[in-house]
Amino acid sequence: MPKSNNLRLLWRRFARNKLAVIALFFIILQIIFTVAAPYIAPYNPYKGDFLATWETPNRLHWLGTDDLGRDVLSRLLYGARISISIGVLSQLAIALVGIPIGAIAGLKGGWFDYVIMRVIDVLSSLPTILFYILLMIALGAGFWNLILAMTLTGWIGIARLVRGQVLSLKKTDFIRASRAMGAGNWYIIKKHILRNVMTPIIVSVALGIPGAMFAEAGLSFLGLGIPAPQASWGQMVGMYQAYIRTAWHLTVFPSILLALTMLAWFLFADGIREALDTNNKFLNC
Repeated sequence: MPKSNNLRLLWRRFARNKLAVIALFFIILQIIFTVAAPYIAPYNPYKGDFLATWETPNRLHWLGTDDLGRDVLSRLLYGARISISIGVLSQLAIALVGIPIGAIAGLKGGWFDYVIMRVIDVLSSLPTILFYILLMIALGAGFWNLILAMTLTGWIGIARLVRGQVLSLKKTDFIRASRAMGAGNWYIIKKHILRNVMTPIIVSVALGIPGAMFAEAGLSFLGLGIPAPQASWGQMVGMYQAYIRTAWHLTVFPSILLALTMLAWFLFADGIREALDTNNKFLNC
């Protein structure tokens, strides 16, 4: 079947999940606003107006201003750049690290598989948020340090997933035939393994994006993520959570936006999972 037909079939199965379609359009709209932030933001997100501090939502500032007179709407638009970028880039980095490690461990076996699994067991025993905090204290706050910290702790999940898939695949006839014809590990991984494990990988990456966004928000809330004056949803909540009674808009709006964005990614990932599930008889009919 041509690839175009496969894509159309995948979209038809995905479109049956109405919530997933709504979530997809929300994500696309958010990405468009994020890319166009310099052109649609009503004010400079880093420039304050000391004559308009602590303002609640009004005609000039739709979502109010902060303690420095910076427009909250503009900072939320720029904060979306941080959250979405970290969510997507961290999962791509995790996939690039975890997929080859898991594939080689499952395919090669022996001492390499034993060492990798013991490393995974040790890292899995550590509380993830505590590991994040320790790494960020050691590395220092910053965008790329956040991605590095998430990669160092996040690859174990996808590596374990890929290893389990490879262990079941390497007993199949086509893998044995490739071995008999002299194919090496990298050739088998590229030509056979990746094609057969892409479905769980795609679902894992899609589900990992909202988790990475929440981790960034949590670290920024603690002052270990995105440093000021850069805008971050978690940073905005953390900086102004003490003023929730007098300046509610500074914490409520970024919290709602973060929650809606995470919900949209979860619904989108669930739709992808259902669309790629070939064993679902209701979707295959």
